[in-house]
Formats: sequence, C-alpha cells, structure tokens
Amino acid sequence: MRPLRYSINVTLDGCCDHRAGIPPDEELHRHHTENLAQADALLFGRVTYEMMEEAFRSPTQGLPDWMMPFARTIDAAKKYVVSSTLDRPDWNAELVRGDLGQAVQRLKRESGKGLFVGGVKLPLALAELGLIDEYELVVHPRLAGHGPTLFAGLSKPLDLKLVSERRFASGAVVLRYEPRV
Repeated sequence: MRPLRYSINVTLDGCCDHRAGIPPDEELHRHHTENLAQADALLFGRVTYEMMEEAFRSPTQGLPDWMMPFARTIDAAKKYVVSSTLDRPDWNAELVRGDLGQAVQRLKRESGKGLFVGGVKLPLALAELGLIDEYELVVHPRLAGHGPTLFAGLSKPLDLKLVSERRFASGAVVLRYEPRV
C-alpha cells in the first residue's frame, strides 16, 4: 500500500493561506521538489489544483531559474482532483468522485512510492477519515494574524509523533509527524 503524505506551509500562528506572504525560497523549493519526487501522484481539491495549475502549468516565463525544477516536476506529475464542480481537469489530471474514503483507499492500494496531498479542506477531510500516513508542517517564522488556520474544525484530536525535523537558513522548520497508533 502506498502512503499518503501531506505537506503544507504554515506560519507560527497557524495561518495556511498562500497569500500570507511567505517569501519563496530556493532551499525550500528544492525540498518541495524532493517531496514531489517521492510520490507517484498528487491529490488536490479543486481550489489547490487550480491555484497550482495557474502558477506552474507549462512554466516558461516569469519564474526564477531556481523555481524551475519544482515547476517542471509538478507540471509533469499525475494529478487526482477531488471536486464535484470541476467538469474536466486537463493538467495531467483525473477527477475523483463519489465516496472520498473509498476512492482514496483505492488509490492507496495501488502499487508505487506514494501519494502526495496539499491544500486545506481536502486534508481536513482525509485526516477525519484517518487516511493520512505522514504530516509535514513547514513552519515559517512569520505571524500572519489571520486565517485560514490548519485543521480548523477537526472533530476530535489526532495524536501525532514527531519522526523528523529539519531547519532551513530562512528560519523555517520542517516537522514531520506520523499518527500515533
């Protein structure tokens, strides 16, 4: 069974809004590129899918050279999109419809290196279903003072154990957790 890994950038006060002003960073993009390479496919909700598509589909102009490996990696990746409103994604993507738990369990049962999920709402639903195998929080030294916040609305506590940490020159810290069994 391939693992489902979740990663998100978050400020010290828990804001996970991509508009929170977390500055792009070469070292961090290299880290995220390595993460994507550990997955056979990406799993997104519609909002995250459209945001990433706008930023990284067929990346050729406007990005610094150091962002290009990440852009090329995400552009080429197989994507699954959970959406009831999107008709036909066309960025190397396939729609996931129906029962979320069953659909994701089916994807996890396929052979391969793993699945990678990003975003806010979809990971909340997946955490509620107990389907996330690894949580990676990239905590940035910034206070945003607004939301959305990570896992707002989680119905019950989820106990995690720290499995690794990594510090970046920017002051960001990558914390990786697995659910306690």
